Amino acid sequence: MTTPEDQSPAPQPSAPETKDRVYRSPAGVAGGVLLLGLAGWLGIDAILTGEGRTPWLALAALILLVPLIVAFTLRPAVFAGQDRLRVRNPFRVIVLPWGQVASLRSGYSNEVVAVSGKKFQLWSIPVSLRARKKATRRESKAAAGRTGGQEVRGSGGFGGLGGGSLRGGGTVPDGPVRAETDRVMDELRQLWESREKAETAQGEVTARWAWEILGPAVAGAVVLGILLAVG
Repeated sequence: MTTPEDQSPAPQPSAPETKDRVYRSPAGVAGGVLLLGLAGWLGIDAILTGEGRTPWLALAALILLVPLIVAFTLRPAVFAGQDRLRVRNPFRVIVLPWGQVASLRSGYSNEVVAVSGKKFQLWSIPVSLRARKKATRRESKAAAGRTGGQEVRGSGGFGGLGGGSLRGGGTVPDGPVRAETDRVMDELRQLWESREKAETAQGEVTARWAWEILGPAVAGAVVLGILLAVG
């Protein structure tokens, strides 16, 4: 029989770690897979069936092209955590604590600006002007519905806070219509604004070159150049 002094307190469950939000370009990933498949098909066929220097040229071209295809299509990603923003671009990886972020800007490209003034493009969140124009047209139609007497408010049971609806069964969006990448940037801004003052979100900006991409690409370029020069 145990006494109260012998009983140790039950361990408290630790708070679950919040996973980073990962943002990639679906079109870029799909294009990269297609390009890798095409390059592999043509390159391996040339290696197996080519004559003379053709197999060596094909091999060198593959060593050069595959890292570049991966760099510009599959590799780019943005990882947004509670304490930092990690930007994985084709040839560099940049880590910015939220306290070192000055702004997140959207123009003809999406970019993050550090407190020091340095700008880093977000390759995995490309701007689509076509998507923006489409979103603008949808917002104009929604605004016309809201101001044209078609919106119904006050019909909900929460003091007039029910969502509005268009005649004919359509629904008026609660907020402005935004392009997908613009919505992503809005999410990043909200996370930045909520975490920039946190003690754990301070530190220095770091950037490193992606030698795992640059090394093979440079090696392939050198070998290809030698083979072409030798003739």
